[in-house]
Amino acid sequence: MQNITQTAGRDQLGTFAPSFAHYNDDILFGENWNDPHMDLKTRCIITFVALMASGITDSSLVYHLQNAKANGVTKEEAAAIITHTAFYVGWPKGWAVLRLAKEVWAEEAPAEQGMAAHAASMLFPIGAPNDGFAQYFSGKSYLAPISTAQVGIFNVTFEPGCRNNWHIHRADKGGGQILLCVGGRGYYQEWGKPAIMMQPGDCINIPAGVKHWHGAAPDSWFSHLAIEAPGENCSNQWLEPVEDVQYNSIENTEG
Repeated sequence: MQNITQTAGRDQLGTFAPSFAHYNDDILFGENWNDPHMDLKTRCIITFVALMASGITDSSLVYHLQNAKANGVTKEEAAAIITHTAFYVGWPKGWAVLRLAKEVWAEEAPAEQGMAAHAASMLFPIGAPNDGFAQYFSGKSYLAPISTAQVGIFNVTFEPGCRNNWHIHRADKGGGQILLCVGGRGYYQEWGKPAIMMQPGDCINIPAGVKHWHGAAPDSWFSHLAIEAPGENCSNQWLEPVEDVQYNSIENTEG
């Protein structure tokens, strides 16, 4: 079971409501979500059903629907769960949540056509679905190992709109990561700084200890080589997702 780490409370409310931030990051996510007595798929289902019952249909519900999808809830299961719940909590709530779920579990055919065109545009393979890290991505991603000896090099591909969570590469010495765009169009952003557009040939150097995210533009597939810089005691700290409002504001700024 993957260990879930959350810092959204401290990042957004740490100075205003430190107790609330502590309960959110350390208790709700740090202890409750990591309780080994319940698997993540079941926990995700219970969470989005509870939000549905409360009438919450904002970005927090979308996040938990995406989280449920990432942890194995199929389109058919989601539709059945929401329909069943609607009989008990209200039909209008069922309509509202099904509309959101329909977007989260969108049809695959257009995406497959776009993926084929993207694959043909670059030298490196797209690889297999990035299931091992799916819980840290909003949308689908794919992973192709290019080199696992000496220095790790992986081709990471994002479907349109997909991005990974905020995260930090940790290391006692050295470490960090290098991103080299090899296809499509995407973004890289460090905490507190504007997003940077990435296109084929663009290279980003990420030192250890820098909070950041990267992913595709809303209308483009995106692939980059992720090159692991050597270091001592290297690890990844996965944090909160990139909110839709923040992500969409980047495209508005570019436009």
